[in-house]
Amino acid sequence: MGAQSGGRTEAVPFHERFLEDYTVGETVDCGTIAVTEDEIAEFAGRFDPQSFHVDPHAAAEGPFGGLIASGWHTAALMMRLYVDRYLSAKASLGGPGVDELRWTEPVRPGDTLALRAEVLEVRPSAAKPERGLLRTRVELANQHGRTVFTAVVLNLLRTRPR
Repeated sequence: MGAQSGGRTEAVPFHERFLEDYTVGETVDCGTIAVTEDEIAEFAGRFDPQSFHVDPHAAAEGPFGGLIASGWHTAALMMRLYVDRYLSAKASLGGPGVDELRWTEPVRPGDTLALRAEVLEVRPSAAKPERGLLRTRVELANQHGRTVFTAVVLNLLRTRPR
């Protein structure tokens, strides 16, 4: 699992990158994360208590035929992998938003999700040269290769100190 750009592994580790170290077109396999029934119910119980997220018996009779993770839980799982394996802790200044967020398949207990990130845009700020915008398309797929989540994530990053 490494960053690929033109078939080569990038030299600068992600935790040490600045804005200009990300390359448009680069794709990164960001690892996997397992989904458990307990975590699904715990997250949903706090933040999205719909029956198909919290009650296995009601969920079995519901529209998905069983318990599924909240979409917001799926987004949080994506974010965990994104922060751990892609976003530079040294340069991150937060983010102004997410575009094109989609939940394309249900996430179920026992699923293992894999994150792939693709650099879409690296744009230094004209007004603030010490920072810029990183635009990344992310895709989470389950163990069957089915896409369960997509989004375009926007991050503000520091540029390399001069």
